[in-house]
Amino acid sequence: MKLVTYDPGMGPRIGALQEGRVVDVRSAVAAWLTRQGRPDPAVEAEYHVPSDMTAFLARSGGDLGMATRAVSEAGREAGLDASAVRMLSPVPRPGKILAVGRNYGAHAAEGGLARQEEPRMLAKVPSSVIGPGAPIPRPARVTKLDWEVELAVVIGRTMKDVSEAEALDHVAGYTILNDVSAREFQFDVSPPQTTFAKSMDGFTPMGPVLVTRDELTDPGDLELRCWVNGDLMQEGSTHDLIFPVPYILSFITRYVTLEPGDVVATGTPAGVGHFRTPPVYLKPGDLVRMEIPGIGVLENPVTGSDRT
Repeated sequence: MKLVTYDPGMGPRIGALQEGRVVDVRSAVAAWLTRQGRPDPAVEAEYHVPSDMTAFLARSGGDLGMATRAVSEAGREAGLDASAVRMLSPVPRPGKILAVGRNYGAHAAEGGLARQEEPRMLAKVPSSVIGPGAPIPRPARVTKLDWEVELAVVIGRTMKDVSEAEALDHVAGYTILNDVSAREFQFDVSPPQTTFAKSMDGFTPMGPVLVTRDELTDPGDLELRCWVNGDLMQEGSTHDLIFPVPYILSFITRYVTLEPGDVVATGTPAGVGHFRTPPVYLKPGDLVRMEIPGIGVLENPVTGSDRT
């Protein structure tokens, strides 16, 4: 399934994207439960499919089978045209967002940095999350605004001290994350303020969908691309990950419990603006487009003031 959080004009709902249409998952589950002869299908569907993606994943216990069957039986004709609704981030407010810095060999090399012995972890605050099409606001005093296309892992079941072999069994699915960064706060101040540099309002675009693990079975074989104003800036593959997804998840859970709806950003390929010669930074009016085949396209305009 390709899960989305969407707003049809009455508040957020969980949907499934099928051929350009959004099927409401709660309605599909209610119809499926009715066919099963359940005594109160609407109440049961509301429990199993709340409006919040984090709660939905938690209540599913990692088993999305009922929702998958219900959506499949509902069919495309049951949905709304995707262009007629507002798409939000698939997980609008994760419990936590953890990210791995310098996790692609080529990206480490473009920054003149050695490969790390263990993952370098950082955090992004949940309030920085925005969805597809939403503007990335450049603060007036930020001039070194940069992009980073990343594969993001969405957790489906609670993880603590999980082995690499079992790690992917706890994953709900995957989405695209733009790790927007104010480089002056990351590199030009002492001590560096990396989390702050990556956590300003609107600095975590995510989407367009959460592709469930049954549809995207190998996170180690994905292409990532990023364009700014139509110019290709990043092109890489998760083959270049220094620490693959199962290792990252296992490493984190030695120390931090991951819960349903948490997001883990896995790093960015080479081609960010800061390490170009000369550097290139985002400015108001720019359009950032990111693509991972199998997940889709995440596109966001940059807004803000040219005043510093």
